[in-house]
Amino acid sequence: MRSTLPKVLHPLLGRPMVFYGIEAAQEVTNEIPVLVTGHAPDDVRQLVGDNARYIIQEQQLGTGHALQQAEPLLRGESDLILVIYADMPLITPATLQRVMQAHIQSSGQELDVAPITLLTLLSSEARGFGRVLRDENGNVQAIVEEADASPEQLRSLELNASVYCFTADWLWQALPRIQASPIGEYYLTDLVEIAVADGLPVKALTLEDADEAIGINTRVHLAEAEAVLRRRINRNWMLGGVTLIEPTSTYIEAQVEIGPDTVIWPNTYLHGATRIGTGCTIGPNVIIRDTHIGDRCQVVFSFMEKALLEDEVEVGPFARLRKGAHLAQGVHMGNFGEIKNSFLGPGTKMGHFSYIGDATIGAEVNIGAGTVTCNFDGKKKHSTEIGAGAFIGSDTMLVAPVKIGEGASTGAGAVVTKDVPANTLAVGMPARAIRKRKPSD
Repeated sequence: MRSTLPKVLHPLLGRPMVFYGIEAAQEVTNEIPVLVTGHAPDDVRQLVGDNARYIIQEQQLGTGHALQQAEPLLRGESDLILVIYADMPLITPATLQRVMQAHIQSSGQELDVAPITLLTLLSSEARGFGRVLRDENGNVQAIVEEADASPEQLRSLELNASVYCFTADWLWQALPRIQASPIGEYYLTDLVEIAVADGLPVKALTLEDADEAIGINTRVHLAEAEAVLRRRINRNWMLGGVTLIEPTSTYIEAQVEIGPDTVIWPNTYLHGATRIGTGCTIGPNVIIRDTHIGDRCQVVFSFMEKALLEDEVEVGPFARLRKGAHLAQGVHMGNFGEIKNSFLGPGTKMGHFSYIGDATIGAEVNIGAGTVTCNFDGKKKHSTEIGAGAFIGSDTMLVAPVKIGEGASTGAGAVVTKDVPANTLAVGMPARAIRKRKPSD
């Protein structure tokens, strides 16, 4: 990968690639998998946490040696051992279930039961996979690694997809019998020849979707795998009732949730734990991170992160919602506005060119163009409160801490440094109260 970051921690659609294999294994086994790590094991453990049990392969002497390191932890724990690779994140739980089920069906009381079930694929694109060798009767005889294969063997189209299910008792006695390769590594694939030498059959199952076998060794492979994941996710959302106007230009990460009858326009990026309700219109040109959006909302040409939008909220174009922004039902936020750590009450309108930070704003408030909550004095952040029904005139500076009462109003260009009582008009710089507002104002 030409990177200081361990390969399995490189992000794939917003998550480290190692999590895809871990979660697939957990889904089909209902067990916490054992993760054999070599390079930078502390970094891997810190990120993966309690989602795996860990074995450190101090010397990286090949895949067979890696599995040997796990024997003290796994021996006697299970009748079957499922082995997959952390740099093959596209293998699905359904495929792993097929491999396990095929192995279980091959089991019985007879001595010639297959101790190995492996996954193969037919492809003219070898991608570095070993070749599966069969005899004249079609029985699997061996797997030869690409680096060790003869020109004739390299012409084989049946590739080893590197997914295995083993009978545990046979596996633990067979592993020590693997011989070192010319470069001093112990290949897990040599177990096939060992089983054949024992007079035991090896069962092979053909992979139905070759994309699942994409392994990641370069950033080119990483991009290929991400494209496959994006297609899978986008297809699932469309089948679930979400309209994607242009799926190829829509980026939706795995943890995102979207309600039916929502329409996603092109160049939309949905990240992290974002949740979007039903009947929304999102995009074009929107970036949303870890944000909850209610039903029947509209967001266009905007950026938001860790925000909360209740139902029927309109945002954009060119709006920014930062952490802690909470827009209640029916709020309208127009172009070139920014909100941070603030609550806007139901029906409040913030049309354009305003900044609201560390503020609590009541219902049905009008925030005029150019309004700024001056929340930072150079040392501390301070809060602003605006009561329901207030009217904030254009270009008003609200110097926090300050409170604007219910039904109060500020004149254009006012610099408010003191609290404004309810139903009062304040104007000037600094602003001063000049009269009570009449209901007709």
